[in-house]
Amino acid sequence: MTLTQLRYLVAIADSGLNITVAAERVHATQPGMSKQLKQLEDELGFLLFSRKGRSLDGITSGGMQVLVHARRLLAEAANIRAYAANQRSDANGRLVLATTHTQARFVLPQAVARLKRAYPQVSVHLMPTSDSEVLNMLASGEADFALISTAGHVPDGGIAVPLFRWQRKVLVPREHALASIGAPTLAQLAAYPLVSYESSIRPDSSLRRAFAAEGLEPQLAMTARDADLIKTYVRAGLGVGLLAEMALTAEDSDLVALAAPASIPECIAWAVLPRERVLRDYATELLHAVAPQLDRRDVRRVLEGNVEADWPTPPGWTELSETIAA
Repeated sequence: MTLTQLRYLVAIADSGLNITVAAERVHATQPGMSKQLKQLEDELGFLLFSRKGRSLDGITSGGMQVLVHARRLLAEAANIRAYAANQRSDANGRLVLATTHTQARFVLPQAVARLKRAYPQVSVHLMPTSDSEVLNMLASGEADFALISTAGHVPDGGIAVPLFRWQRKVLVPREHALASIGAPTLAQLAAYPLVSYESSIRPDSSLRRAFAAEGLEPQLAMTARDADLIKTYVRAGLGVGLLAEMALTAEDSDLVALAAPASIPECIAWAVLPRERVLRDYATELLHAVAPQLDRRDVRRVLEGNVEADWPTPPGWTELSETIAA
């Protein structure tokens, strides 16, 4: 039994039992993967997968048990490699970050640039996706850690580290009726079609909850994952924009940004780190670049299980952005 065989087993299971897709994921050949799988089954003395003709049809009960242990062994092997690399001060590596489009576009550029200056040989791979998919990518092992925002609750799926707080803004063209109002009420917003993030369509979204608390229903004219798309369609006259304050730039001077109603809750951006995983030094460096108030040693101690998490109060985005830009 080898780690390569176990890695192939996990890849097949995670690829919907499609050996061709699994081989592409782990940069192997299909015949080579099939041969290794057969050798593993021969050594164990039972089938890991049921078959229908030449195709894999399901995972056997024994295969499910082996899969649990295989994932654990592969994770520990990765931890040993990460620990050894940190001990050697190895500056090479690959960092995969699952995040939202807003974080990738407006929060991370300066932090990633700082990381690349410190670790020029590290390749950084951003995987922008929807809020609902970010934590799934972390759970499946596709990402080293995740960046996600919530309104009021701590995200599940790992060790959640608060990075910064941010507010939503109301965005309208300069000629819009709301442009002269400092902070529109929810009742005023309810009178207009809204353009917001796709998470707003979920019944449990903080936006919908805020409207419902006042007996109102938002008119969602359009939703999008990307804040730049929200701004584009506000300019096109589709409705009033609701988006994160980080997404506003000097290029948006043709639009008017207003304070959102106080009943729309503040959000917190979190880094969600996988439990029982050794992070490479460059990963903690990126965390510190995004949130300078974090102590790298504290992050490591919490990940190692040596201390309980006691994170500093996260700053607001305005304060943090000034620190990052300095």
